[in-house]
Amino acid sequence: MFDFLSNITWWGWVLIALAVVGLRDVFFQKSHTISHNYPIVGHLRYWLESIGPEMRQYFVANNREELPFNRIERSWIYASAKKENNYEGFGTDRDIYAHQHVFINNAMIPYKLPENHPNKIDKTFLPCAKVMGEFNKRKKPFRPASIINVSAMSFGSLSAKAIESLNKGVKLAGAYHNTGEGGLSPYHSHGGDVIFHMGTGYFGVRAKDGGFSMDKLIKLVEENPFIKAIEVKLSQGAKPGKGGVLPAAKITKEIAEIRGVEIGKDVLSPPNHSAFSNVSEMVYFIEEIAKATGLPVGIKAAIGKLDQWEELADIMLKTNSGPDFITVDGGEGGTGAAPPSFADHVSLPWVYGFSDLYRLFKNKGLSERIVFIGSSKLGFPAKAAMAFAMGADCVNVAREAMMSIGCIQAQICHTNCCPSGVATQSKWLQNGIDPTLKSERLAQYFKTFRKELIEITHAAGYEHPCQFKMSDIEINVDDHNLSKELNRTYMYEKTVVPFKSMQNLKDCLYLGGKN
Repeated sequence: MFDFLSNITWWGWVLIALAVVGLRDVFFQKSHTISHNYPIVGHLRYWLESIGPEMRQYFVANNREELPFNRIERSWIYASAKKENNYEGFGTDRDIYAHQHVFINNAMIPYKLPENHPNKIDKTFLPCAKVMGEFNKRKKPFRPASIINVSAMSFGSLSAKAIESLNKGVKLAGAYHNTGEGGLSPYHSHGGDVIFHMGTGYFGVRAKDGGFSMDKLIKLVEENPFIKAIEVKLSQGAKPGKGGVLPAAKITKEIAEIRGVEIGKDVLSPPNHSAFSNVSEMVYFIEEIAKATGLPVGIKAAIGKLDQWEELADIMLKTNSGPDFITVDGGEGGTGAAPPSFADHVSLPWVYGFSDLYRLFKNKGLSERIVFIGSSKLGFPAKAAMAFAMGADCVNVAREAMMSIGCIQAQICHTNCCPSGVATQSKWLQNGIDPTLKSERLAQYFKTFRKELIEITHAAGYEHPCQFKMSDIEINVDDHNLSKELNRTYMYEKTVVPFKSMQNLKDCLYLGGKN
C-alpha cells in the first residue's frame, strides 16, 4: 500500500482531493444547493463572493464611490497621518453639484495673523472655545486643548495595541481619548487626557448586581487624575435604543477585571439605564456624579424624537443644572457592530439630528452653557467647518482615528479577524501594530486636520472655527435650489460663542485640564 501511495503523482493527489470534495458535495452536505448541484465548481462561486468587497474596493469602485469612506477620503487620512503629500492636482474630481455638497464662503481678504499670534508659533494650536463645566461651576472645569479628539471605542472592541496607540497619540497631539463603555484599561493610561464613558452595563464602575457603583467611580477618578470628564451614553449611532450581549467566550481574565464582570458568564448591556428611568432622574444622576467627582459630566446620544430632549431643556432652565456637554452621534453608525435594520434606519443622520437638537436648546436659551460635540464622519476639515457653523464646539472621530493607525476599511470588525490588527483580540494579528509608530501617525493626522481647518477658517476671515456663522456655509439641497445657506436649510442661527482671541485660549487656566 505504501509503495502504491508513493507512486501517485502530485496531480494524482489533486484529482483524489477534488473527487473527495465532489463526493462530499453530492452525497453528504445538505446546506448549500449550489455546491450540491455543481460540485467542486460551486465552491469557486462562494470564494469569489467572499473576496467581493476587496475586489470592488481596490479594482472596481471609483475614487468617490465607496461607503462609508471612499478612496479619496481614506487616502487623505493615510497621507496626513504619514506626513506625506495629501494634495490633489488638476482640480476636484468630486461632483460639486451633488446633493449635500458643502461650500465654504471665503472672505475677499483673509484673516491676517498678527505678530506673536499662537498660530505663528504653532500652526496646529486649536483648542475648544468653550470650557466644560464652567456654567455649572464644577470643581474641575476642562477646556479641551484640541477641537478634534478620539471618540468612544472600547478595549475589547479594539485591540490592546490599538488603544495604546490612540492614547499615546492623543498625548502627542494634545487631544483627549474617550474610553468607550468597556471601562478604563491599562492601555488608556499612557499619558493622554481621558473622558471616561459609561453605558448601561456600567463597565469599570459596575456593582455586583450589574448596576452603577458611585464608590467605584469616585475611586477610579481619584486614582486616575488624567480623567478629565465623564460621559453617560444614552444611545449610539450604530444601534440607538438597543442593548447588547458580551458572550462568555469573549471574556478573558483581563477583560473581566477591567469591566468588573465574571468569567464564564454572558454579560448583558440592556437598552435602559438602571441608575435612572426618566429625564429628571437622569439630571439628578448627572449632578450627583459631578458633586462626587468634581468633573464635568455630559451625555451622548443619537437623535430621533425630541419630546424628552425638550423635557431635559425645561428641567435645565428650571433647576440651573444638567449636562455640561452633549455628544451628538449620527445615525450613519460607527465602529459598533449592529443589525442592518438599526444601522440603516434607526435615528437621524448627524446633520439632521444635530440641527434639530441645537435649535431646540438655542430656542430655550441654553446653547451657551453646553459644549456640543459632533461625532459622525466629521474628521475632515471642510465637514468640521460645517459642523462648527451649525453650533458644534468639538468633533470626536472614531473610524478616521482607526484609519490613521492602519485600519483599511475591511468592514469585518465584528468577526475578530481584522487584518490590520486594530479591531481584533487576536494576538497574532495585533502584533503587526507598532504603538510608537502608530501613535505618531494619529498625532500627525490630528495636527494636519487642525492646521487645514485653521487655514480654512482664516480664508473665511475668522481667527477660530467657533466664529463660523450659518450663512458662511452653503449646501446643495436639490435641483431647483442647488445652493442654500445652512441657516436657511436648517432654520436657525447658531448662538455666538464668546471668543476674545487665540491667545486668551492659550492662557486659559483650564486648557487641557491643567487645573
